[in-house]
Amino acid sequence: MTRFFLTIFLIAFTTLGHAQTEQKKLEQRKAQILKEMKALQSLVKDETKKEKDVVGRITENNAKIKLSEKLISTTQKQTRLLTDDIYLNQLKINKLNRELKVLKEDYANMVVKAYKSRSQQSRIMFILSSDSFLQAYKRMQYMKQYASFRKIQGDEIRNKMLQLEELDRTLTGQKKSKEKLLVESEQERDKLKKDKEEQEKLVKAIQKDKKKYASEIKKMQAEAKEIDRKIDKMIKDAIAEANRKAAAKATTAAEKKEIAAAAKADPNKIVLTKEGKLTADSFKANQGRLPWPVKEGYISLGYGDQPHPMDSKLRIKNSGIDITTNQGSAVRSVFNGEVGQIQLIEGTRNKIVYVHHGNYITVYYNLASVSVNSGDKVSANQNIGTVATSPSGKTVLKFWLMLNTTPLNPSSWIAH
Repeated sequence: MTRFFLTIFLIAFTTLGHAQTEQKKLEQRKAQILKEMKALQSLVKDETKKEKDVVGRITENNAKIKLSEKLISTTQKQTRLLTDDIYLNQLKINKLNRELKVLKEDYANMVVKAYKSRSQQSRIMFILSSDSFLQAYKRMQYMKQYASFRKIQGDEIRNKMLQLEELDRTLTGQKKSKEKLLVESEQERDKLKKDKEEQEKLVKAIQKDKKKYASEIKKMQAEAKEIDRKIDKMIKDAIAEANRKAAAKATTAAEKKEIAAAAKADPNKIVLTKEGKLTADSFKANQGRLPWPVKEGYISLGYGDQPHPMDSKLRIKNSGIDITTNQGSAVRSVFNGEVGQIQLIEGTRNKIVYVHHGNYITVYYNLASVSVNSGDKVSANQNIGTVATSPSGKTVLKFWLMLNTTPLNPSSWIAH
């Protein structure tokens, strides 16, 4: 049984640090979700005076539902971690109480013995009755050590009582935090239920025009595929140009030959120079901590293949993320890098900016204005332009993140 409890405590102490780190990450994640929700509410409020179609309302409501689900999930994780911490702290309190009981009993016995031999005369007689000087010296040392031990035990009792008080305060705080999280979670569930009910009503309202909307969605799907195709071609062109520049900058014939051979072997990969490798490694090390490409906004369309909010049978593929933001919002580079191509979006005046970070490339699509030039060195959070606003009043930045020609999920790279 003793070994079992010892194992429990060893596990508790080794997991405590991890739990605290995880709790901090969840707090940051929750703060980011709340920030997105606030941005969404603010943008929706600003648009209330404008006439919005049902599709726009459904899209906004769908984004709100997803954020609510993320918030509930994060709150549940926090609650589970707190429950584990409460359990471990209760185990520590129980252990301290047992130790205190033993210490107090030992101390009480010592006090009783000390009381019985409290007479100064009895102490002197105890020393004088020694058979030799050495024995008398040892008895004197014993009496000093006994007094010192009593003091040490008294100090240990006081320290353990202080630890117990501190743990009690921590436990009380954790229980209050857990209760608060449970209330927040329940409130968010109620909001989510109402949002889903509203979503169902909106979807039913467009059933009679389902063919019309299905046609619009298919048109959007075709446009998305065309955007992906164009960006894929542009990325490949950018990789070829980057490799050509790397070969031109090489100082020896051997280096030029090596770069050319690597580029020929895999034309879809950027051949990294020493500087490029350092940038790429640094970029990779900052996964999950990159700043948002806009100061405020919310993810209105996530990464990957997902059902359309109006019809779950129709799928939407997104190779990046769509961030809805305020009109005139500045677009920022998410990391140090070099501006590659700047291209005009066909049929519009809007632009696309590519920034290279070694063999990682960030793509900023739908910019009304651009404040950098191809070849410029940029730093993290540096403004590179402004987001364009559509005729319908939507200000949406399409943000991609690529490893060579492979699209990555930007949501797992930007800070939460």
